[in-house]
Amino acid sequence: MSLAKVPVTIVTGFLGAGKTSLVRHLIENANGRRLAVLVNEFGDIGIDGEILKGCADPTCPEDAIVELTNGCLCCTVADEFMPTMTALLNRKEPPEHILIETSGLALPKPLLKAFDWPDLKTRITVDGVIAVADAEAVADGRFAPDPELVARQRAGDTSIDHDTPLGEVFEDQVACADLVILNKADLLDEARLAVAREVVLAEAPRPIPVIAAIEGRVDPRVVLGLGAAAEDDLDARPTHHDHGEPHDHDDFETVAITLPEQASQADIVAKVEAAARAHNILRVKGYVAIAGKPMRLLVQGVGSRVRAQFDRPWRAGEERLSRLVVIGEKGFDAAAIATILQGA
Repeated sequence: MSLAKVPVTIVTGFLGAGKTSLVRHLIENANGRRLAVLVNEFGDIGIDGEILKGCADPTCPEDAIVELTNGCLCCTVADEFMPTMTALLNRKEPPEHILIETSGLALPKPLLKAFDWPDLKTRITVDGVIAVADAEAVADGRFAPDPELVARQRAGDTSIDHDTPLGEVFEDQVACADLVILNKADLLDEARLAVAREVVLAEAPRPIPVIAAIEGRVDPRVVLGLGAAAEDDLDARPTHHDHGEPHDHDDFETVAITLPEQASQADIVAKVEAAARAHNILRVKGYVAIAGKPMRLLVQGVGSRVRAQFDRPWRAGEERLSRLVVIGEKGFDAAAIATILQGA
């Protein structure tokens, strides 16, 4: 008799949409289930992995696979996807469910195709693809260009692409999704939330549920156990890159900026907001040391909207290193941004 396949949930979504908040919520509400969490990051330092490790009290080991206090595992995955998956499945007590948080710039369909590899197909199945979207950004139309405007542009100049890079990423993520979460729903009223829902449904190639959430707090029963077997359903998930069109991250640039100790939380937040207003910044994530404070400050920004909170004490012997990863569209002025963030 064949063993049941281990279900895998892929969490995708644009930069700053709240994927890590959702994954952390699922970790904290695992109800005794053995989870594995794989984080595929874009950038020079492992910010998302650090946020997830914050669920655990003990000092995290340096290994690629980190076991948290609730029995979950956290891995940082880049080109080692197959070996990492194999190592997880070969553990004495393999995970009962695997969560994969993709990078904000990742297209989910290539990852789905990897699950069709013979070595994986017999052992795991994609239970579902969850797309997390920033409800306010979607309602503002930042990631869904006007189809009529695009059509007019293409009619006038066939060399113009059919989408902006951001819109293309957003549309591909929705196209692959089995469920879309409109996160940060508290930032807009019911009318604008309805607009965001309409935008998502207009991009979906098939009927899919769209739900609202705050801080990624969604009942795990809604997210896990979808039974989609998405690896066998690729034709129902058409994307912009189905016909061999190459994709990479050349439309985006990332830089890690080291900062001196900051005078206050308000000071660094103001600097990030100023840099975002002055330059084409998409996303900022990182940790900052605040003078006189025993805890490190987690800073996360989407455009000019910045959130900051103290997440845990600096550990004994740990360097109070302040670093922010800044992601922007190709050609952004990294030196000018660094000057603003590092300024006294």
